[in-house]
This record gives sequence, structure tokens and C-alpha cells, in this order.
Amino acid sequence: MTSELPKGQFDIGKMPRFGLSQFADRFPTQTRTPQIHISGDVAQEIVLEDQFAALPRSTIVADFHCVTTWSSLGKKWEGILFKDVYEKLISPRAKPDNHAQFVIIKAQDGARISLPLDDLLKDNVILADRLDGEPLSEAHGAPLRLVAPDHYGYKNLKYINRIAFHVKDPGYRPSSFRFMEHPRARVAFEERGLIFPGWLLRYAYRPLIKPTVRLFARASNQRARDIE
Repeated sequence: MTSELPKGQFDIGKMPRFGLSQFADRFPTQTRTPQIHISGDVAQEIVLEDQFAALPRSTIVADFHCVTTWSSLGKKWEGILFKDVYEKLISPRAKPDNHAQFVIIKAQDGARISLPLDDLLKDNVILADRLDGEPLSEAHGAPLRLVAPDHYGYKNLKYINRIAFHVKDPGYRPSSFRFMEHPRARVAFEERGLIFPGWLLRYAYRPLIKPTVRLFARASNQRARDIE
């Protein structure tokens, strides 16, 4: 957890359900059992399910920084380090190419992100299934979400169900406009997007926060009514 907010960020308090507007009314088809399909430049495609239970569990406490400039501080995430999943399950079973550094992660709701493998293998990157002492809710990514605290929130993908390892970019297309997704999106360097400087994007994104929070809240409330 950081001692002060990064450039351009403000403390929003409680972490809202949030994202690109097109995903407000998209939800996972299942939220109980993690299931991740591993593909790309690998010797063998595999599906990970029950294997997660054999891995050691970890806890990290970190601030969550949304690219639109809000932050939620001191979040406690519990789950399995991505590094452990890669080294103990993916590497020995799927056998990714030794030069496969371009990783694409996809979600049940259709969202997707990319990150370099080296960033994912850091000691604070976790596949989380619990948040602040409670099972991860559907609103925040159940059954499993990526938490990479050094990167803006859009890289912390919810509802993960596919991970692909590639030697080079296979023609990846982001969920948003290309200028909105930086290849790494590191908070410390204010890599909010491409083309435009991070400080300028603050002014473009901040007015979107309140209407986006309301949009996602309405969609969640409607889903709750539909389930009843």
C-alpha cells in the first residue's frame, strides 16, 4: 500500500463496480469455479480448474488506481500469485515458448487486456478470489480476477477465463480505442494511454467517473432484480 496518492489520483473511498460502458450490463456465466484455458505459443493447450487448490495462497494489501483518476486505498486481496500459477501449473504442463513474452488475458464478459510476462511475474501480482476478507463478489470479478497493483485498473481484468502466451503480438485488439490502452499502463509513470500524455488524459477521464459509476450501479441493480 502506498503512503501517498500517485499523480492525478484522488481517494474515492469504497471501490465501485466500474469499467468501459459497453461492459456495464455484461456479466460472467459462472462465478463459483475458476476455469482458465491456456493457449497461444504453447506445446499443449490446457484448462486449469481443480489444480488451483494445490497451490499456496497469498495475500497482498495494495491501493487500486483507476485510469480515470479515482483510487480505492488499502484493498486486501487474497488468492494465488500469478507467478506460482505460471511456474507450477502453466510452465510444466502447457510449456509456453521460452520467448513468449506477449500475454493476452480474456474474460467471460468479453473484455481483454495484454501485459508483458515479466510484469505478470512480479511478486505482487495475484489471481484473487477474495477481497477485504470476503469472497470476491460478481461486481468485482468473481470467480477470479487479475490484481496487478503497479498497473492502472483496466489491466486488473475481472472474470478471467483465458490466458494466451505469444512470442510476438498476434494482432491484439484492445477492448477500448487503441489510444486508451497502454501496453503496460504503469501507475508510477502515468501511462494512462497512448498518443496523449497522462496528465492530459486526467482532464478527459475525470468527468466520466460519476456517470459511469451510476451506469454500472443501475446495471447491477437490474441484474439483481432479474435473478430474484
